[in-house]
Amino acid sequence: RGGVGLDGWSGEVEGAGNATLKTSCETSAVGRLLSQAASFRSFAAILLDGRVVTWGPADCGGDSQAVRDQLTQVKQIQSTWQAFAALKTDGSVVTWGDPSSGGDSRCVKERLRNVIQIAATSRAFAALRADGEVVTWGLQEFGGDSSKVQHQLAQVTHIQAGGQSFAALRSDGRVVSWGHHSIDLRRVQDFRHVQSIGASRSAFAATTADGKVVTWGNASEGGDSGAVQDELQRL
Repeated sequence: RGGVGLDGWSGEVEGAGNATLKTSCETSAVGRLLSQAASFRSFAAILLDGRVVTWGPADCGGDSQAVRDQLTQVKQIQSTWQAFAALKTDGSVVTWGDPSSGGDSRCVKERLRNVIQIAATSRAFAALRADGEVVTWGLQEFGGDSSKVQHQLAQVTHIQAGGQSFAALRSDGRVVSWGHHSIDLRRVQDFRHVQSIGASRSAFAATTADGKVVTWGNASEGGDSGAVQDELQRL
């Protein structure tokens, strides 16, 4: 899964299968790939043995030499526009690339433990821990600062990322959203019994237990479903 928006690339491409990576610096086969991810202009690939190979411009995460020794037993990689975050099997996280896009996670390093999921907007990361708490870093206006809603980020079961904002689904069916100013936090607080969330670049759609669909975010990018709300109530 993955996509590219006007602000850059965010996503993960799974099931890469057999591949031989050839660049100006790497001309031999690096082996069978487990998965790969892409920033705006660089790539990161996980090998079957859990090691990571990167290539492309350094300012977009193509150079991982500084953290190469830490990139072992990796099981998932997510990317922002110019940085990568790797989730290891022990629940720790390794980041590299442009600091303003989430490539520097030192400010939250002590909290990045027992992580089970990483999500990414185009400029920030969010990590979900096994205890249901959420850790964020990166550019503030793209979701890197969740301090205003941190007291609500408990018992979280899943994080959905758009291009500019995050939405967290809690075990009680409530939704917490933060990031770009186009997100209406007051509207989200009214949602109940949400089961799943989808995202565009700057809008979200959530399905509730009774089959209804609720939307929020930038109206021009799907945040306003008023015109089809009657039809959505009959799903």
